[in-house]
Amino acid sequence: MTQTTETVFRKYQIRKTKKQKSAFIDYVKTVADENGYSHEIQKGLFGARNIVVGSPEKAKVIYTAHYDTCAVLPFPNFITPKNIFLYLLYQFGILIPVFLLSAMASFFVSLALMLLFSDSSLSYIDGLLCFEFLLIGFCFFIIAGPANRHTANDNTSGVTTLLDLMTSMPEELRGEAAFVFFDLEEMGLFGSMSFASKYKRAVKSKPLLNFDCVSDGDHILFAVRKSASRYAPLLKEAFPKDGRVSAAEVCTKGVFYPSDQTNFNGGIGVAAFKKTKNGLLYMNRIHTPKDTVYREENIRFLTEGAIRLTQMLSE
Repeated sequence: MTQTTETVFRKYQIRKTKKQKSAFIDYVKTVADENGYSHEIQKGLFGARNIVVGSPEKAKVIYTAHYDTCAVLPFPNFITPKNIFLYLLYQFGILIPVFLLSAMASFFVSLALMLLFSDSSLSYIDGLLCFEFLLIGFCFFIIAGPANRHTANDNTSGVTTLLDLMTSMPEELRGEAAFVFFDLEEMGLFGSMSFASKYKRAVKSKPLLNFDCVSDGDHILFAVRKSASRYAPLLKEAFPKDGRVSAAEVCTKGVFYPSDQTNFNGGIGVAAFKKTKNGLLYMNRIHTPKDTVYREENIRFLTEGAIRLTQMLSE
């Protein structure tokens, strides 16, 4: 591991409370200062604090990752980027037990109220209120519950990739790239929405590579938005498959990856996946205590490729 990666794992792996985020922000600012980068903290929607390193206006390419930590959950977020039906089916499957448990609790509340007060209309209304309260409580738990203490893949991997890029980028290229650490991705992409609004003109025609969950799996996928498809040939050249990863796939059609890059015309989502014998790409373990896999090979592969891409775009 690089020095910055070791420091993040040792001191800043949990970044959920305001105090935890502030400590991480101070660390990023220190790394930026040590390497000669300008930086600013951009405030945005719902208290988001994005860390902007370098100049998005002058840069030829923008590298991003969200730094906020998700809540720990009893089930993983399961993502199949090239099988959207299966992804949606899984999300729907999670909701079924939640609705059933909420409905059962509401039924017993309604029954108890009816027996106590002999008023079926009152029990019906209170039962509905109980059902809605439980659903809201579940949604709140997903977003604002206790922090997951194990965030190797989601998204310490993305954060450390940006830090490694900042420190290893050749000095003559440092003005050609900007680095943005987004806040509040887990709450609904609010940090990247704020950045996209402020820098709308500056980032409109630039490639933006968003590193989100890049360390668990040896199949690196570049999910390229249709509006950014012109960058696909450059990505293939800058990130050639080597012995460190089983595949480096640049995909412009039939792919879906839910992360911050979706807010940008030049958005390119970068993530690591495992692959079944039948060819299904999938991501699991994130949002749970099992999120502990950190393939250093992936980070080095992406760092070296991003430097090559920056060089290509600056020529």
